[in-house]
Amino acid sequence: MELKFLQKLAMPAQTKIAMIIMDGLGGLPLEPGGKTELETAHTPNLDALAARSALGLTIPVGPGITAGSGPGHLSIFGYDPIEYEIGRGALEALGVDFELSPDDLAARGNFCTLDANGLLTDRRAGRIPNELGRELAELLRTIKIDGVEFFIEPVKEHRFAFVMRAPALGEKLSDTDPLKIGVTPLPIYAGGPESEKAAEFANRFIRQAGSLLVDKQPANMIMLRGFAKFPKIPSYQEIFGLHSAAIAVNGMYRGVAKLVGMTVLPLEGTTIADEFSAMEKNWNEFDFFYLHIKQTDTCGENGDFEGKVGVIEQVDALIPRLIALQPEVIIVSGDHSSPAVLKAHSWHPVPTLLYSKDVRPDGISEFGERACLRGSLGVLPAKNIMPIALANAGRVAKYGA
Repeated sequence: MELKFLQKLAMPAQTKIAMIIMDGLGGLPLEPGGKTELETAHTPNLDALAARSALGLTIPVGPGITAGSGPGHLSIFGYDPIEYEIGRGALEALGVDFELSPDDLAARGNFCTLDANGLLTDRRAGRIPNELGRELAELLRTIKIDGVEFFIEPVKEHRFAFVMRAPALGEKLSDTDPLKIGVTPLPIYAGGPESEKAAEFANRFIRQAGSLLVDKQPANMIMLRGFAKFPKIPSYQEIFGLHSAAIAVNGMYRGVAKLVGMTVLPLEGTTIADEFSAMEKNWNEFDFFYLHIKQTDTCGENGDFEGKVGVIEQVDALIPRLIALQPEVIIVSGDHSSPAVLKAHSWHPVPTLLYSKDVRPDGISEFGERACLRGSLGVLPAKNIMPIALANAGRVAKYGA
């Protein structure tokens, strides 16, 4: 559905929508015929909610396309992720409250580990402690190159936001992360003449970073990916008429929420329970709440099947706190699948639950991949979930006479 068309039909109402996104929720069984992580988890509260909901499987981008977290989130937020393409770098910078200017080009940075031959042995430098990440970011800030200004902002563990500021920086740059170990990081290539200056600046920075970090095991090198400038996207208020709030620990997800005009709420801790507390504390101030859980994706990418099961069970134990708030609509889904057996994002459709008092419940008292396949929502584009949620919240006017 076109956003401009939906914008014409959106209308105000005294109703609330809560969206719980378990990052990388979808999974696969460890062996043929087995259960996925979600099917394995003991989820009595989600199962009870499923029995009163419509179920389905959502496709973030398109059939067979593996989605990154940025496009996966834009899609479940109701935007076409192909029309509104955004780079991860801009999200990373926005997520740490960096104010991007028109002359800024941002990327997501990773500290990584190289062996004596310059080959990658760990793309995430062993997920170094936050304190070490901040110390190394300070070291990178000492790099100076004529004609450009650099900003390095630590995010979490091995991650940092990288921003170059100079006139006329093209954003068509390749990534340096080869996405596998045992090889050397890649140089940055320009995707056109307008990006050659930016590629030169970034490659010079990387070379100097390597010299500074050479003795800083395990974080003795950096990689950059997702180069992007600040994109312009219509906000939730403009399109849906929603005063919206975001609850997320990790920077990138705070960034994508800011891009669509959500207010990022402060947290008093970093646990999943702390996120639910932030929602409860601010419940009367907003129409729409997006709550992000990162740990499901982290466990999936680490190949930790049981860990992912455990995170899902933690979320399930907190669902009664959400139900007690009595939102008119509840969405539980993910931005993409991250099966532990694959240790990566995947193209598999994502289990999705949509509850309201006006929904036609499927009567399926289980929340899992195979259960959702039997649901009335079917297999649908993730961008279609928000129009259905708005309708169930009484926020879509009748079309035509």
